[in-house]
Amino acid sequence: RGYLNRPELTAERFLPDPFSAQAEARLYKSGDLGRWLADGNIAYVGRNDFQVKIRGFRIELGEIEARLAACEGVRDAIVIAREDQPGDKRLVAYVIAQAGAEEGALSAT
Repeated sequence: RGYLNRPELTAERFLPDPFSAQAEARLYKSGDLGRWLADGNIAYVGRNDFQVKIRGFRIELGEIEARLAACEGVRDAIVIAREDQPGDKRLVAYVIAQAGAEEGALSAT
């Protein structure tokens, strides 16, 4: 039905359903990308954002990157989800230090 007390987010994510005859029918804009197959099925292609799912939680990588980039001495940061061992997906962050920043360790669990 929508997001509690967030009408702007509800309007952004719940769009009129062009496939329904009901005037109030809505589609949810999930961020997942797919394509129609010749047999009528839909094949999952990926996402249209940088959100990943790890251990059942959806994580927006851009939010973590922004927090890291805001740290003193950090010029830029990027976060990716790596799965070096099947079934063991983990977040990995890479940072670029600002010129003249002291070396140090950045650790997150």
